[in-house]
Amino acid sequence: MSLASLFGFGPVADVSVILNGEDERQQVDYRAGKDKREKAPLYFDGESVVGKVVVRVHEGKQLEHYGIKVQFIGCIEMFYDRGTHYEFVSLVQELAAPAELTSTSMYNFEFKNVEKQYESYHGINVKLRYFVQATVSKRVGAISQAKDIWVYSYRVPPEVNSSIRMEVGIEDCLHIEFEYNKSKYHLKDVIVGKIYFLLVRIKINHMELSIIRRETTGAAPNQYNESETITKFEIMDGAPVRGETIPIRLFLGGFDLTPTYRDVNKKFSTRYYLNLVLIDQESRRYFKQQEITLYRKNESEGNADDGVDDDNNGAVAGPGAIAS
Repeated sequence: MSLASLFGFGPVADVSVILNGEDERQQVDYRAGKDKREKAPLYFDGESVVGKVVVRVHEGKQLEHYGIKVQFIGCIEMFYDRGTHYEFVSLVQELAAPAELTSTSMYNFEFKNVEKQYESYHGINVKLRYFVQATVSKRVGAISQAKDIWVYSYRVPPEVNSSIRMEVGIEDCLHIEFEYNKSKYHLKDVIVGKIYFLLVRIKINHMELSIIRRETTGAAPNQYNESETITKFEIMDGAPVRGETIPIRLFLGGFDLTPTYRDVNKKFSTRYYLNLVLIDQESRRYFKQQEITLYRKNESEGNADDGVDDDNNGAVAGPGAIAS
């Protein structure tokens, strides 16, 4: 017990936010820090946010307040610029006029058909979050509590989704073509591709494929770029020969991916790249990157267009190759 509580100067009440049907909603597990994960109930754009604010007055105490309000806020927080929040949604409802409370009181609220134009995101340098915050104003200070929600945005599958075909080469030493079946993938999709060895005059030791997420925050000259490798697996072990073909099947469902975000509220972008790397016997690395677009597909629509089982995770490479 603190000295303030011991001498009767501690908090006289606490406030909490309870969302209707919260326990029945899908809970999204997200990265809240380097080694910390949390869960939040899932909502969608245009969906109402309904619940109640509970003010519990501690036994034997009396709370004189100067008004109770609830807010629905959507904001972007830059980690390198702490204390600066960019709000793109800010709604408020007054729940109670100034009064004195001696017992627990509950106040209903409803933010109807709330626009949530962006997905929730917790990255390396930036956080986009939605939350409901209840505030009890006092003569000095306030009592408040925030409840986070998570927001998804489904997208219609693109009508045009062309394949990717590129070359990697070193004159008179190496010529490789690689092909992926398309350039836009939903988050439970499967990347299918092939690698063709047309000319091999260097001693390649192994080859690997990785997915890289690149986060860009801020604007020039104060722009920050951070890259992280989401997954990396070996698709070939040993020296290839001319004419050899290595098939690739990479199941995306098992990885912590988000959709591609482009210039969200003019504050940040998140892009994804397939990175093909060849390592020779002298540990020299040859690589080629290709951007892909990821989007969130409504899982209730099914995945008949994929022709694969989305319950598989990880990657599968061709005969004689290693998938890890």
